[in-house]
Amino acid sequence: MKLQTIGKAFAAAIFVVGAATISTATNGSISPAWTVENDTTPTQPAKSTDDSIPESSVVDEVIWVVGDEPILKSDVEVARMQMEMEGEKIDGDPEFRVPEQLAIQKLFLHQAELDSVEVTEAEVTSGVERQLNSWIQAVGSREKLEEYRGQSITAIREGLRTDYRNQLLIQEERKKIVGDIAVTPADVRRYFAKLPADSLPYVPTEVEVQILMQHPKISQEEINRVKDQLREFTDRINKGETTFATLARLYSEDGSARQGGELGYMGRGILDPAFAQVAFNLTDPKKVSKIVESEFGFHIIQLIDKRGDKVNVRHILLKPKVSQEAIDTTLHTLDSIRGDIERGKFSFDEACSYLSDDKDTRNNHGLMAFDDMENQQRTSRFQMKDLPTEVAREVEGLEVDSISEPFQMIDKNGKTACAIIKLKSRREGHRADIKEDYQVMKNVVLNKMREDKIKEWIQNKINHTYIWMADRYRSGDYEYKGWVKK
Repeated sequence: MKLQTIGKAFAAAIFVVGAATISTATNGSISPAWTVENDTTPTQPAKSTDDSIPESSVVDEVIWVVGDEPILKSDVEVARMQMEMEGEKIDGDPEFRVPEQLAIQKLFLHQAELDSVEVTEAEVTSGVERQLNSWIQAVGSREKLEEYRGQSITAIREGLRTDYRNQLLIQEERKKIVGDIAVTPADVRRYFAKLPADSLPYVPTEVEVQILMQHPKISQEEINRVKDQLREFTDRINKGETTFATLARLYSEDGSARQGGELGYMGRGILDPAFAQVAFNLTDPKKVSKIVESEFGFHIIQLIDKRGDKVNVRHILLKPKVSQEAIDTTLHTLDSIRGDIERGKFSFDEACSYLSDDKDTRNNHGLMAFDDMENQQRTSRFQMKDLPTEVAREVEGLEVDSISEPFQMIDKNGKTACAIIKLKSRREGHRADIKEDYQVMKNVVLNKMREDKIKEWIQNKINHTYIWMADRYRSGDYEYKGWVKK
């Protein structure tokens, strides 16, 4: 089971009950039980033993403690449910292996705190928005995602923030632990010389894709509507009718809405240039900025504080809505461009350079690329799972050098876009060859060495960390030794 999968699970489960009992059960000793009624402050009742509360009547309980961090029964249930939804295979008995992986998370997070590992609000917000956009692409629309999860987009976004922050902290700590590991060509040859041919790594099908993207034109009426709403917000704040933070929580379409629009301290380079220009020029925390247009939409900004070369602001983001008429017009335009390319009027490369409005690809003839986090490199070779859902769907039916029909998609900023793609190359899945796939084979060896180092670190951390678990977990089959303390 992968730590990244656990990191995706929501950290909280909602129980609609009149009263709930949360207990900790020790090895036959008396332990505190907390009674929570109607969301009031917990009060400590008389001491009780594990035998006095039937397990079936316990809504939630502390089942493990790692250091001073508890793991709740509900944490395990939510993580396990998320894994099952994603089809993730669990090695061993889930009753024991899922809490073990949550405990390992706690170890990494504790070490990250000791090492003063930090992640920015921008990184968290960006990651949450990417995850949300990925889910929206997968199910087809924001409305379908809300229906599927039984939550509003705002609630889904809020639930993701803590988990994504923890996931980033764990990733950074893991990088720190394995940062000094290096692999030589001799290491690669020695490793694979011992393996039979049928044990060589399988390289999945890889494709290179060019994309010509255009965003449907938003009507001036819609832009005026958004600006008028932001002006109304500014007027209400200036009159003292409400606060900026309150309006941000209610109306902002950015992930920072949960924090009242606050972004945290950020350098100029992290922010959208137009946004940064205004944010860094603010001097009075009581004033609201003029309306700012960025690649994400329209904002108003309020200064909180400046610290050196960083600024902390809160903002409200509103995104103009695209009409179906504008989408249809853009799809028709792309169909005409496709026809001109096929008639030889100009090439796909030229069309991307002059007609695409995708900043990430138009200067490279439309060639798509992404950051391969597993291998820590930027590459234009995509496995199908790494492509945006709509693009992957089109690639499936294309031959090399052929061009797709126009289609609608959601871009990386969550905006509606239309596109045509060309399949530049396809390399079918195969067993790795050291001449053609040296980087793949090097990464296999590097990842194996990193995995061994991480396992060694986890085992050492377990041996030197206070661990408590409820009786029923003490006889479990775990991947690592030392969880059960004498």
